[in-house]
Amino acid sequence: MGRGRAGVRGADGHRWPRRAEGRSRARTAGARGRRGAPRPRARGVAEPSPGRRGRGDRRGPRGVGPVSRVVMFVFNDCRTDSRVLREAGSLAAAGHDVTIIARPTDPASTVGEREERDGFTIVRVPIPPGHRLFRLWLRYPWRITNWAIPRARRGVRTMPGGLLDIGVAGLAVLASVPLSVVRGPFYLLARYRNRTRASAATAAIATAEDIEAPRPRPVPGPGRARRPSPFEWLVRWRWVITAWARAVAAAAGPADVYHGHDLTGLAAAVAAADRHPSARVVYDSHEIYLESGANADQPAWLRRLMARLERRWVARAAALVTVNESLAEELGRRYAPARTVVVHNCPPRSEAPTDGSDLIRAATGIPADEPIALYHGAFSRHRGLEQLAAAVAEPGLERVHAVFLGYGGLRAELDTLAAGPVAPSRIHVLAAVPPDELGAWVASADVGVMAIQPSTINHRMSTPNKLFECLAAGVPVVASDFPEMRRIVCDDPGGALGVVAPPDDVSALAGAILSIVGAPPAERAELRVRCLRAAHERWNWESESARLVDLYAGIAGQP
Repeated sequence: MGRGRAGVRGADGHRWPRRAEGRSRARTAGARGRRGAPRPRARGVAEPSPGRRGRGDRRGPRGVGPVSRVVMFVFNDCRTDSRVLREAGSLAAAGHDVTIIARPTDPASTVGEREERDGFTIVRVPIPPGHRLFRLWLRYPWRITNWAIPRARRGVRTMPGGLLDIGVAGLAVLASVPLSVVRGPFYLLARYRNRTRASAATAAIATAEDIEAPRPRPVPGPGRARRPSPFEWLVRWRWVITAWARAVAAAAGPADVYHGHDLTGLAAAVAAADRHPSARVVYDSHEIYLESGANADQPAWLRRLMARLERRWVARAAALVTVNESLAEELGRRYAPARTVVVHNCPPRSEAPTDGSDLIRAATGIPADEPIALYHGAFSRHRGLEQLAAAVAEPGLERVHAVFLGYGGLRAELDTLAAGPVAPSRIHVLAAVPPDELGAWVASADVGVMAIQPSTINHRMSTPNKLFECLAAGVPVVASDFPEMRRIVCDDPGGALGVVAPPDDVSALAGAILSIVGAPPAERAELRVRCLRAAHERWNWESESARLVDLYAGIAGQP
């Protein structure tokens, strides 16, 4: 298996041994490790399904089609990542032997985990602790004293044997002095700049609200993530993401296909393929990674550097999988993958609730004759939360309630809006619900609103999960007037599934909401039926996952 460490430490203190070279199938519950001992498992983890095939049986379900051992890599804990979990479940149902390698929920954890779920395995591999300490030293060298002082004290208590601890602590502090001199001014300048920008933005908003009627706007605050500097971004990539990628590549063992989710997962997939050159690589790009989040805030030179790295890795991939046609075209233009497959993030087929339950009204007390405009998902910037709250204060929507169902850093601001004068008693904030209950909650809305702002190329090309979740629940939508959402909402062969509007125009957004909730009851009922029909016939995971399964059927047996 290579010369790395013996494996991943489990919650019970054992290390999971790596698979011997030459094996490309996962071991079953009775399989033996390198030295003949049973494979140790983390406490509370179920044994794998006894139905998994050995290496000699390369057939799919009922002996039809080739089978691969597939290892997926994703740089999160993979507890609620619906796309990754659905893909793994679909490939496992097709007969492939699937393992997801993720990281623990706590990035600082040093304990690995193993979980069996829906026919596949999730292994959570910690970020190597030595790399985390080195990263801390590079970013904040003056903080090394938090580690060095306790170590020196321990050395004093254990004298004379503690001389080594004292020496190591002293050398660490001495080494941090020149780096602190270099890093300190840049760190202080960055803090001052961020604080000044936040104060200026807050003052501008306060001045505007003194002049005109108050409208909710994003206000920078302590919950807003600070933009990492290029130095910090590179340190994180090199000593966190790359370190984890190398660790999981060593722990993964041989496989037929390494499937990397986003650029962080692709780094691990390519590292694993370097160890096992006969394996194929699949790149699953959920978005344009270098144009997302803090990555998009980095300078152009850094993004160009990373784009060259991504292009080189994509050239190694047998296929690129992404979430819609617009992203497929853009990624094809940037990286020219060998093959591209589009798999939309649709939920599985389900029936809309028929028991008359109205969960949102029961939780909020909204009267039955007053419409609900729902936003569900993450409470974060650029998702149109402020625009929806402002829209229900527009003329014509005096009886419409804005409901926010979800979680995230803007919760406190939404609570403030709900208690404010903009739309008294008509803004409601509810905590996120379990995924298996979400459909019933969404179904009790009259319209789903996703006014995603055109702040990044990813937003302009997005097809958010909530769009398909609304359709699956039979709820018409008001969506941003972007090409992909317009194609789904307005160009459906069965008829329109809602309305699109410019997301940054509050009046247009209010008019779009009114066009749905103000329609005659029969027309609204027909619209809901049309949404359900579209979800059952087109926009469902069963239809989308078939393309992924077909892709694997094509590459499973290729050299």
